[in-house]
Amino acid sequence: MYPHERSLVEKMQGRPFVLLGVNNGDELETARKSVKDNKLNWRSFFDGDESAICQAFQINAFPTIMLIDHNGVIKFDSIRENLDFIARLY
Repeated sequence: MYPHERSLVEKMQGRPFVLLGVNNGDELETARKSVKDNKLNWRSFFDGDESAICQAFQINAFPTIMLIDHNGVIKFDSIRENLDFIARLY
């Protein structure tokens, strides 16, 4: 999955597109190591034990993918199979 996201971030560079990740399943150091080892080129947040981000966005399963517009409105929720669809919107 990660190679596709890396290429999508590169393809969308300079356009109104941001990919954000949320990790709540590991310890902070494990999450940091995963970001480094997988060469993630997008911001990835550690949600910790409180899971404030997951609660705010009602994320109950991973991966959950949301398309949020520039006004903060969720346009699509749980698009799990085809990130190319998101890229075609721009």
